[in-house]
Order: sequence, then structure tokens, then C-alpha cells
Amino acid sequence: MGAPAESGTGRTATTFRGLGLLLALGALVVVGLVSVWVGTRGIAFTDTWSALWNPDGSQTSVIIHDYRIPRTLVGVLVGMALGLSGALMQALTRNPLADPGILGINLGASAGVVVAIAFLGMGSLLGYVWFAFLGAALASVVVYLLGSAGRKLATPDRLVVAGAAVTAVLYAFNSAVLLLNPKAFDQFRFWTVGSLSGRYFDVLYVVLPFIAVGLLIALGLAPSLNALAMGDQVGRALGVNVGRTRVLGALAVMLLCGGATAAAGPIGFVGLAVPHVARLVVGPDQRWVLAYSTLLAPILLLGADVIGRVIGSPGEIQVGIVTAFLGAPLFIALCRRRKLVML
Repeated sequence: MGAPAESGTGRTATTFRGLGLLLALGALVVVGLVSVWVGTRGIAFTDTWSALWNPDGSQTSVIIHDYRIPRTLVGVLVGMALGLSGALMQALTRNPLADPGILGINLGASAGVVVAIAFLGMGSLLGYVWFAFLGAALASVVVYLLGSAGRKLATPDRLVVAGAAVTAVLYAFNSAVLLLNPKAFDQFRFWTVGSLSGRYFDVLYVVLPFIAVGLLIALGLAPSLNALAMGDQVGRALGVNVGRTRVLGALAVMLLCGGATAAAGPIGFVGLAVPHVARLVVGPDQRWVLAYSTLLAPILLLGADVIGRVIGSPGEIQVGIVTAFLGAPLFIALCRRRKLVML
């Protein structure tokens, strides 16, 4: 009699998790519509809805289709990448305080932008994107090579230490260049705060392939991550190739976080806090944690962007600032409410 009851309980839990995922998807659609509707220029919702489905070349239609829709889509893509990369980092390192910046990716992207501005004279966001992604990729490779130096595997502890070292070096490099070049600092400070403003379809098209590949890799690793959560030896006993899983996981984090940072600048707390919310809702199963993080993170990011536009009207407060104000209390509340463990 016990087995059927357990099976029924398992099916019920799966059903509720699936319904929760559908609710999260619905919430993301609603927040996306609000993001398209709300802006520095007030437009009635009926006019927004009409222009959304019937573009007629009017000023309202141009604002909706050329400015707000690409901004919203970039926000969805960046949010998905940050949430998924944060959950993946915490699973790979078995560290509940890990975030996408732990491998030096954010600082690597920042270093790429600093080089583009200070030494190559680039002033366009589209030019920054490629250098930011290149910097993130190089930082990831260096961290992994340092973490796997010698005959040892790139264990979580070694990767964290290597990431801390690379982050310190890159921070010193960025600071030195910007202090010696005030003009470059003036341009860089607008990118480094983290923003969705001024992001158009050209930026979306650049980062979409990288983030899409990273998303597929990350979701495909979920079963292996469940096994690794019990330790490397148990994972190997269950048939998991630990080395390959870590390499693919690091590649996915590089693609996701590199693409997100290149598109919107370094945005904090999203990748750190959202996976904890997901585990609070669905438990430790990485298949559900990754799926929920992929949807909850863009809800938080777009919501923060809308709040920044409303509070800062007629201007706006950059989304990176708002997520810090929202994410920090949320994360503190989570820390106080439950023990931060991965199992």
C-alpha cells in the first residue's frame, strides 16, 4: 500500500509544480505587457494595445515597436540568462552564495568594455557588446585553466579561488585604466550601472544565439546536476561524467552570463536571489529549479525596470540600481527564513 501512495504523492507534487510553472509563464507575459505599456511618455493602455497589434507608423506605434518592445525582449532574455546562470553556478559549486560573477565573468565583460572605450575609441553600445562578450569568454577560460592547473580536476573550490584571483586582477586593471582616462570613465559609468535603456533589436540579435545555446546546455545538464549534488563520488557511481558536466556547465555559464552582461551591463542580485526563491517553491530538484529560475528572473528584472521608470519619471532609475534595492532585502529575508543549503 505504501508504494502507490508515494507514487500518487509524487504525481501530485509534479502537477502542482507544473501548474506553478504555467502561472510563472503567465506572470511573465503580464509583466512584459506592462513593460511595453509603461514608459517615460504616458500612453493609454488601449492605445498601447492597438499599436501593439496594428502598427500604423504613428508616433505611438514607433515608440511601442522601435523602443519598448525590443527593450522588453532584451529584458526577458537577460533575465532568463541571469537566473539560469545563477542556479547553474550554485549547483556546480554546491555553494548557495554563488552568483554569475563568481568566475570573473562580470569583471571580464567590464574589462572588454574598458578596452573598447579607452584604447579603441568605441562609443556605441553595439560595439561594446562584442568586446564585453569577448572579455567574459576570456575570463571564463582563464579561470577554468587556473582551476584545472596541474593534474587535478577543476573542482568547485579551485574554480572559486581562481575566480576570486582573476576578479581581483581585472578589477585592478579596470580601475587603473579608468583613473588615468577620465573620458573613458564618463562613458563606462553609464554601462556599468546595468540598464535596459537604449537596447534595440540589433543588440538582441547579437546576444540571442549565445544565450539560446547556453540555455539549452544548462537545461540538458539538470539530471547530472541532481547526481552531483550528492558529491562527486556518488555522481560517478550513478554514471555521471563529472569532468564533462563541469566543463559544459562552465561553458553554459559563460554563454549565459557573458551574453546578459554584454547586453545590459553587470546587474546584481538577480542570479543570486532567484534560485533560492525557486528552491523555496519546488525543492532541490535541479530540473525544476532551473526551469523556475528561467521564468522568475525575467519577472524580477522587468518588474524592477518598470519600477525604475515609474519612480524616476519623467526620467528613469537604471534597472541595476533597482534590482540591488529589491534583491538585497529579498535575499536577507531568505537567509533569515531558511538555512541556505543545496539539498
